[in-house]
Amino acid sequence: MKMGKLFYVLVIVVLIFTSSCSNSTNNKKGGKSNVEMDKKVSALLSRMTLEEKVGQMTQITLDKFYNKGILDTILLREYIIQYGIGSILNTHQDKNGSIIPLSMKEWRDLQTTIQNYALQARLKVPILYGIDAIHGVTYLEGATLFPHNIAMAAARDTEIVYKAATITAKEVRACGIRWNFDPVLGVGRQPLWSRFEETFGEDTYLVSMMGRAVITGYEGDGLDKNTAVASCMKHYLGYSDPLNGKDRTPAYIPEIVLRQIFLPPFKEAVDAGTSTVMINSGSVNGIPVHANKYLLTDVLKKELGFQGLVVSDWQDIIALYDKHHVAKDNKEAVMMAVNAGIDMSMVPSDLSFYKDLVSLVKEGKVPESRIDDAVRRILKVKYRLNLFDNPFPEKGTEDYYEKPDYKQVALKAAHELITLLKNDTVSGHSVLPLSNDLRVLVAGPGANSRATLNGSWSYSWQGKDESHYPSNVLTIRQAIEEKIGKDKVINIAPAGFQKVSSQQIKDLQKYASGADVIVLCLGENSYAESPGSIDDLTLSEDQLKLAETASITGKPIILILTEGRPRIVSKIEPSMNAVLLAYRPGNLGAIAIADVLLGEVNPSGKLPYTYPRYTGNIMTYDMPVRSAPYYKPQWPFGYGLSYTTFSTSLKLNHDTLNINDTLQVSVLLKNTGNRYGELAIDLFVRDMTATMAPPMRKLRRFARVALKAGESRRIIFNLSNEDWSFIDSSLKLRIEEGNMMIMVGDKKAAFYLKLKE
Repeated sequence: MKMGKLFYVLVIVVLIFTSSCSNSTNNKKGGKSNVEMDKKVSALLSRMTLEEKVGQMTQITLDKFYNKGILDTILLREYIIQYGIGSILNTHQDKNGSIIPLSMKEWRDLQTTIQNYALQARLKVPILYGIDAIHGVTYLEGATLFPHNIAMAAARDTEIVYKAATITAKEVRACGIRWNFDPVLGVGRQPLWSRFEETFGEDTYLVSMMGRAVITGYEGDGLDKNTAVASCMKHYLGYSDPLNGKDRTPAYIPEIVLRQIFLPPFKEAVDAGTSTVMINSGSVNGIPVHANKYLLTDVLKKELGFQGLVVSDWQDIIALYDKHHVAKDNKEAVMMAVNAGIDMSMVPSDLSFYKDLVSLVKEGKVPESRIDDAVRRILKVKYRLNLFDNPFPEKGTEDYYEKPDYKQVALKAAHELITLLKNDTVSGHSVLPLSNDLRVLVAGPGANSRATLNGSWSYSWQGKDESHYPSNVLTIRQAIEEKIGKDKVINIAPAGFQKVSSQQIKDLQKYASGADVIVLCLGENSYAESPGSIDDLTLSEDQLKLAETASITGKPIILILTEGRPRIVSKIEPSMNAVLLAYRPGNLGAIAIADVLLGEVNPSGKLPYTYPRYTGNIMTYDMPVRSAPYYKPQWPFGYGLSYTTFSTSLKLNHDTLNINDTLQVSVLLKNTGNRYGELAIDLFVRDMTATMAPPMRKLRRFARVALKAGESRRIIFNLSNEDWSFIDSSLKLRIEEGNMMIMVGDKKAAFYLKLKE
């Protein structure tokens, strides 16, 4: 009970927010009426054989149809016409075994070939092609690559996220592709995890709002429009918090935490109208999610009211027997997954799913009603995408490719996300911004690497191959040279993201005397998924040694971090005079970094996660309040400095709030410095006492404000019941009477929440 209070209210729902099919926008997009579409789907379904239905549930990787870089049209035709596969994904390897990006023409020709075969099949059902366009079109030559999700979250700007998604959708559609496996809606609570950079950070609300913006951008005004693609929320559920930090490994998350932290972004995505969902490759509480009927059917399809397509991740039905060992063979694995609620299997390289599922239905182990439900969901997505009307790359969509204004959006996003974490005063002046007449020594493996700017899913899966990046993508060193002149830059950095050599350390000592300042570019090379697994968040020893060597030169040092997760720098941070965190800022990231270094842009990013100080103290900002004495990060969630200063004042419209009333929070912001600045502000709520141990604080709103020197602006936030609620021990939403606190910046304001009897 709350400090002697005699009553409370239980909000009568069985999830995070009220959910029903009627509230979902799942079927509101797509041009044709639901009634008309349902009739067409039912008519087609009634004509399909069992084999044709199961074919629709089968997804095969494109590389299956290539032999040493050459398309095997005979095999492709067989899979599409004889077996009726419903979906193809990914790209292929060249003759040397390397995954390569394709040109726009190659993509369009390929899609045309594939759909021509589909039209030769008995029922002429088009292929639904999918691709991972996570921060731009991954496998397209010259595609616009935006900052990764973790970087976008630092900007606290849903509008720029929406714009980037609309551009990505156009370039995906220009390739003749209509399905994008994005956004990632896992809440990033485990920074060791190699897919951390694909998340929008550690906060549930931040992930939810960013995810909604992405989905709205991808799906636009309807999937029938040739500027839209079907989005795919992923990876449902609990994927982003593996116990050991390794990809595709078990998570142990109490259901109360699943519902409080991890489920809300997916609920928000369903309400936003996402068309498809991809499933967590791992297990939660001992049950692989691909075989978890409770999560897939009872929660996702029934509670959340999700009516779209549920697709497995890569080879994850096979993994039920050869990785998780919960099935004795592939046939039992297929039975478990389909009965649990999987609609389409990313097999991805053979017909094992197809053959076993046909047998299972004939044996009565998988009801045909489950097959019909799955195929109905698949066909609806295809109808909504206008694939039945025109499955080919649409005329004119190639003009959506590589427009000049796309780069302006990417650059603006990169400007907004760069987070200034430290800026010492040396000889009476802040180290940053730099004067353009200084001589700069550039060192570190990040200085000459395009891969480190972009990370995973960048022209190749791992994003490491520097040869795939367009030549006009500048490195950090090149961007600095363009700003101040090549003659003022001393470059001792390696050609790409390589281990620091003893020679480079000697060169730093040798040439430091000729420089006014050292720009140290450290962090991580590019990686994706399991190959990016690490055992220690600490920055690599060779980079630490380089930083320690720089510190004894006596020169001011600016540390620039390009990384997908927080690499611990506590050993060297005291000797760094300034720290800029750029995350994975994309192809325009180096320009943005140089703009901030030289003061042409005022940094405004805010940390979307807690930056840990020690490997043994990994905590999130919203841990239960008992954890407060131990929350000692290098930099806390929401931290970020500016070249100007701001003041904040806070006012509430109620000091006592009735449960059904709206709390209006008025925030007056003023730029008290002498230069223009943009401010990302976070509004937190703290429940001072609760029957379930309350978090230290919870993010409930955020915004960006642009202010000229001396300018003031008032921002109004409206909060209501949803913002005071929490999941209780009976897994219900609960609101309790008592004292609450609103926090914005360094200001706090209290009110009393009163419940009506």
